[in-house]
Amino acid sequence: QVQLVESGGGLVQAGGSLRLSCAASGRTFSSYVMGWFRQAPGKEREFVAAMWWSRGNIYYADSVKGRFTISRDNAKKMVYLQMNSLKPEDTAVYYCAARYGDYDAIPNHYSYWGQGTQVTVSS
Repeated sequence: QVQLVESGGGLVQAGGSLRLSCAASGRTFSSYVMGWFRQAPGKEREFVAAMWWSRGNIYYADSVKGRFTISRDNAKKMVYLQMNSLKPEDTAVYYCAARYGDYDAIPNHYSYWGQGTQVTVSS
């Protein structure tokens, strides 16, 4: 059974940094794309970043490009999202997700989800 568990959220002032972690278990993820999504109150879930588990291809939403960095540790089965220069509009619940096959930015195309971790950026 696939399990994704996020951690690392919290409250930070604008301009600050946080690193989110996603622990993956339950299968081999070599053919999967791992993604980070976020959902703010009253808004739809949106794509943040994604990367292949076994390749170097990385994708970012325009809104986070240059500020956020997705990375992985294959040996530990961990995926990370380093968030720098945080803005109040980054406030949301952040989710880790996994999808078998090609890169995709549509949340409904991901099969596995974590429970989410709250990120709150104060102005």
